[in-house]
Amino acid sequence: MTKDIATPNRTKEILKKYNFTFKKSLGQNFLIDTNVLRNIVDVAELSPESGAIEIGPGIGALTEQLAKQVKKVVAFEIDQRLLPVLADTLSPYPHATIVHSDVLKADVRQVMSQYFEDGQDVMVVANLPYYVTTPILMKLLEERLPIRGIVVMIQAEVAERIAAKPGTKEYGSLSIAAQYYAKAEKVLTVPKTVFVPQPNVDSAVLKLTLREEPPVKVRNERYFFEIIRASFANRRKTLLNNLIHNLMGKDNKAVVEAALEQAGIDPNRRGETLTIEEYARLCDALESVQER
Repeated sequence: MTKDIATPNRTKEILKKYNFTFKKSLGQNFLIDTNVLRNIVDVAELSPESGAIEIGPGIGALTEQLAKQVKKVVAFEIDQRLLPVLADTLSPYPHATIVHSDVLKADVRQVMSQYFEDGQDVMVVANLPYYVTTPILMKLLEERLPIRGIVVMIQAEVAERIAAKPGTKEYGSLSIAAQYYAKAEKVLTVPKTVFVPQPNVDSAVLKLTLREEPPVKVRNERYFFEIIRASFANRRKTLLNNLIHNLMGKDNKAVVEAALEQAGIDPNRRGETLTIEEYARLCDALESVQER
């Protein structure tokens, strides 16, 4: 019976055996608490028939816990130095495959078709490097992959922003973008003490359950997100000012005012008070006013 990878002693042993040094540029922080890892896996609600995609497996601590639960694990690892380590630590789990690739550049859909069965229940479960959390999550959501959802350990503050509700100080363009594609909830808070090396901030586990349909219908998705980004460009400014300065230009003040009136939105409100439904109305109104 092999000892779990995610104990302080076993982690130390593995790092020493391979003379491994942490690369700050890759945001490497390895989990050394098996209970936390099991809790993450529990949140994903996997079955023995499920598949799991991991990003940044490190020395395989989470990969191992996933492999004990599911039919197939595919993990993307960017750091070549970890490939021999993973070949060793995951040798008891032949159904765990490591793909040596930067997930941001990878064709995830193609990798999925190679390793998972059609219609298989698949979840992304990962302890993400802090510095690329948002691009990775947005890539996974925007590509509309055939997955049920995403369970990730990320910086606590980012998890709060993604799951935030309108009218709170955490609510922003990232909250709306993520919630357009998925239902978001922060499910666990994880202290920095369970990592080696210890990060400067606490972490949280975020669960994103993919929606079959976005909660709103907009004619132009790209324009919808442009409007949202512009509305949050300067949080102290009113919606009217943000839209004029960051999207439409001063010459189009009348267009913005007409669109806000058509959408039934007070121009003096601030971006963080609008719901996703109000942004959808505003997007359609801006388009129809400009078409006149």
